[in-house]
Amino acid sequence: MIMLIPSVYFWLIVLIACLIAEACTTQLLTIWFAVGSVGALIAAALGFNEAVQLGVCLVLSFVLLLLLRPLVRNVLHLRQDRTNADRILDQTAVVIQTIDERNGTGQIRLMGQVWTARALQKDEVIATGETVVVRRISGVKAMVERLEQNDKEVS
Repeated sequence: MIMLIPSVYFWLIVLIACLIAEACTTQLLTIWFAVGSVGALIAAALGFNEAVQLGVCLVLSFVLLLLLRPLVRNVLHLRQDRTNADRILDQTAVVIQTIDERNGTGQIRLMGQVWTARALQKDEVIATGETVVVRRISGVKAMVERLEQNDKEVS
């Protein structure tokens, strides 16, 4: 088999490509293949054939991916970026249009803005004028539940 470039240079190119891809995505996915390519680079420098180099790269990459990625993600606490809409979580609001999943209706007024709202409990109907608490956001809808008496006393 005729190689256009020596194996060492090939694995160096793979390493650089993986590092660039990881820098662009920061998902802790291609970094493990970068480490695998370092293993293959070492195997190439030691004179092993291409099949062994590829095997070292793949085995090392997948073992690290499966074993270390979950641990590293937990240590780094990778999370989704919060949005400005997150500021309404756990806030109280007033229902200005009856929230009824069957009819697909419901609006609340919160911080001077009108939000489309849905009840967290399916088949729950929350009447106009009731006070609710925003528990999460689903798309552009505020997912709410009734404000209980105990919640009123705490606030």
